[in-house]
Amino acid sequence: MERHLSEKHPPEKQLSNVSDSSDNRENGTSIATTLNADHHDHPETETCDQLASPSLKAGVKVEETDNTSHEIEEVDQEEKENDEKIEDNPPPEIHYTLETVSQDIDQFITALSATPKDAKETTVEESKDEKMSMEIPVFVVKFLDLVEEKVAKHELTEGKGKWGQNPEEDSSFLEAVNRISKLTSSLDGLRSDPNHAALISRNGGIQQRAMACLEDEFRFTLEDIKHNDQDPNTDAKGKQHEADRCVVQESESSVTDNFLGYSDDAVSKLNRIAKEMIEGGFESECCQVYMMIRGQAFDECFVEIGFEKISIDEVQKMQWEALEREIPLWIKAVKEYASIYFVKELKLAEAIFSNYSSISSSLFSNLTRSVLIQLLNFAEAVAMTKRSAEKLFKFLDMYETLRDSLPAMGALFSEEYENELKAESTTARCRIGEAAICMFCDLENSIKSDTGKTPVPGGAVHPLTRYTMNYVKYAGEYIATLEQVFREHSKIERADSTSRPRYESESQNFNNDDDEETQSPFSNQLMRVMDLLDSNLEAKSKVYKDISLSCIFMMNNGRYIVQKIKGSTEIRQMMGDPWCRKKSSELRNYHKNYQRETWSKLLGCLGHEGLQVNGKVIKPVLKERFKSFNMLFDEIHKTQSTWVVSDEQLQSELRVSITAVVIPAYRSFMGRFSQYLTAGRQTEKYIKYQADDLETYIDELFDGNPASGARKRP
Repeated sequence: MERHLSEKHPPEKQLSNVSDSSDNRENGTSIATTLNADHHDHPETETCDQLASPSLKAGVKVEETDNTSHEIEEVDQEEKENDEKIEDNPPPEIHYTLETVSQDIDQFITALSATPKDAKETTVEESKDEKMSMEIPVFVVKFLDLVEEKVAKHELTEGKGKWGQNPEEDSSFLEAVNRISKLTSSLDGLRSDPNHAALISRNGGIQQRAMACLEDEFRFTLEDIKHNDQDPNTDAKGKQHEADRCVVQESESSVTDNFLGYSDDAVSKLNRIAKEMIEGGFESECCQVYMMIRGQAFDECFVEIGFEKISIDEVQKMQWEALEREIPLWIKAVKEYASIYFVKELKLAEAIFSNYSSISSSLFSNLTRSVLIQLLNFAEAVAMTKRSAEKLFKFLDMYETLRDSLPAMGALFSEEYENELKAESTTARCRIGEAAICMFCDLENSIKSDTGKTPVPGGAVHPLTRYTMNYVKYAGEYIATLEQVFREHSKIERADSTSRPRYESESQNFNNDDDEETQSPFSNQLMRVMDLLDSNLEAKSKVYKDISLSCIFMMNNGRYIVQKIKGSTEIRQMMGDPWCRKKSSELRNYHKNYQRETWSKLLGCLGHEGLQVNGKVIKPVLKERFKSFNMLFDEIHKTQSTWVVSDEQLQSELRVSITAVVIPAYRSFMGRFSQYLTAGRQTEKYIKYQADDLETYIDELFDGNPASGARKRP
C-alpha cells in the first residue's frame, strides 16, 4: 500500500491529496500534518522510521476477532523485510530550487487559507491536549532558506543599480517576497503553538529584510529621474537630474511628460514594489518614502522657479522693494503648480498606486496641501504688511492669481479636500481683496494730505495730478478685478472718513441716464477721487497771484485729467460721457477767463474812444495809446513766454485764440491811425510792431523759456 502511494505522489506533487485527508482531520490533526504525512509516503524522501510514524500506525486497524495468528505473523514478516530493504537503500537527497518549491508553497498557502482560522486554533489546542506537535512541511524551511539567500545577495549590492540589469531576477525577487508575505499571513493562525514560534519568527525576519530591500529600491527609483532628452555630458553628480526634477517637457506626446520625468518602466517598477509592500503590511513605510521624495521634489521646484520659502515673520520684516520682487515669483509658482505640477503629480500617484485609489488620493492631497499652505501663508503674510497706495497693483495681481488658478485645481481633489482648499484659498483671497480696497481708498488720503502752498512754476501740471491720473489709468487695466473686489469685499472697510469708500451721493453723479443704484461701488469711489482732486487743484490755483496764470494752471491740469480719462477706454466708460463734457466745459470757461484777464487791457489800447475831438485825432493821446500797447505786449510776452503749456493741442488752441483776437484789432487800428504819425523817426518810436511781428511773438508764448522777451522790430 505504501509503495502504491509513493508512486502516485512523486515529490513535486506530494500535496495533491491534502483535500482528501479526511481521516486525519477527523482524528484532530492539522492540514500541515497531513501534508507532511503525504510527503513522507515517498520512499526517496523519508526514512522508514518516519514512515512508521504514530500517525500512520494509528490508521492501521487490526481485526482481532477475524484474523488468525498466522496472518499476523505474515504481516510482521513483510514489514520487517521492507524495513531491512529501506535501510539497505537510503533515498537520494532532493535538490530544491526556488521555482520548484514555490509550487508546494503555493499549495500549502492555499490549503491553509481554505481552513478557517477558528479551525486552525482548535486543531492546535487539540494537539496540545494530545501532547502532539503540529508539523510544518520540510519544503517550507527549504523555501525560507532559498529566499533568505536571495535577500542576502540583494543586500550585498549597495546603492543604485540593484534593479534593472536582470528583469527576470527582479521578477523572481518580487514573487518570492509576495509568497513570504502570504506565508506570514497564513501562519498567523499557528502563533499560539510554541513549537512553531521559531519558524514564524524567522519568516517574519526574512520578510522584514526583503521589505527593507524593496523600500530602498522604491526610494532610489523615485530619486532617479531621467529625461529622454537629458544631456549626456551631465556631470556624474547628477546636477542636471536635480535641475530637471521639476521641468515639464513641452511635447505632450513625450512619454516622460506623463509622469514628471519618470519613464514608463520606472513607473511600472514603482507600481509593483508598492503593491508588494502594501500587501505585505508595509503600507506606512511605502507611503513615508513616497511623501519624503516627492516632497523634496516639490521643494526643488520652488528653487527652480526662484521662489524661496519665507515665513510670515520674515515677510513682515522685508522691505517693500524686496517683497515686490518676490511677488512675481510667487505668482509664477502658483500658476505652474496649479496648471502643471499638481496635474502631473496626480497622474504619477495614480499610476504607482493604481490598485489603491484611496492611498493615491491621500498621498496626493497631503503632498499638495503642504505646498498650498506655504503659498497661501505667503499671500496672507503679504496682506498683513503695511498698506500704501503704490502696492495696490501687486496685490491685484495676487488676487487674480488666487481667483483664477486655485479653483481650477478643485477637480484634482476629493470633495472633502476640495471644500477645505476652497475655504482656505477664499480666506487668503479675501484678505488680499480687503487690503486692496484700503490701498485704493488711501488714494483719497494722498490727495487730501497734499496741502503744499508752493506753486508749480509756469502753471504746469501739478505732480499730484500726474500721480493720481497715472494711478487711475493703470487701475483701468484692472477694472474688472477692482469692480469684483469692491463689490465682494467693500463691507469690511473701516468707517473712518478718510479711507472708507463713500457710496452715498456725496459726489455729483453725471451719469444721469443711470439710476444711482446701478452705480458700482468702485465707480462711486472713483468719482469721489476725481472730486477730491478737483477740489485740491482749485485750492492750489489760488496760490498764484496772477489770475491769468491761475487759469493756465487749471487748464493744464484739467486737460491732463481729460486726456488720461479718454486714454483709458475702461475708465472713460466708467466716468461716462456727461462727466467728460462737463470737464471740457470747465476748460472753456478757464480759457475765457484767461483771455479776459490777459488781453482785454491790451485790446483797450486799440479802442477808438477818446482819440478824436470834433473829428480831429488828438496826436498826444494816439502816441500814448501806441506806447501803452507796446509796453503791455512786451510785459505779456516776457511773462507768458515762461509759462508752460505742455499739451500741444491746448498750446495751439491758446495761441490761435490770442492771434484771432489781437491781430485783426491791431491791423484795423494801424490802418486807421498810423497815418497821423509823422513818417520816419516818429513812426519808429511809437509803431514798434507790425502785425506779422505780433504773430511771431504770440507763437513764442507758453514755451516755458525764461530767456524769451519781446524784441524790437529790426
